[in-house]
Amino acid sequence: MGTERTRELRRRRHRKKKVAKLTQRVGTGSADKAVVAEKLRKLTPGASVLIARLGLE
Repeated sequence: MGTERTRELRRRRHRKKKVAKLTQRVGTGSADKAVVAEKLRKLTPGASVLIARLGLE
């Protein structure tokens, strides 16, 4: 009962944590912005919005 929804929520939560960690790394300057932008593109379909908001490109 709801196994697909459970998987969907787990993917969403994992993506949220990963995006938060990448955003933090960009803020501190410990990561190359081009690398982080590429990782965001692979991670989430809404990457263009995130990249614009973070000022990566």
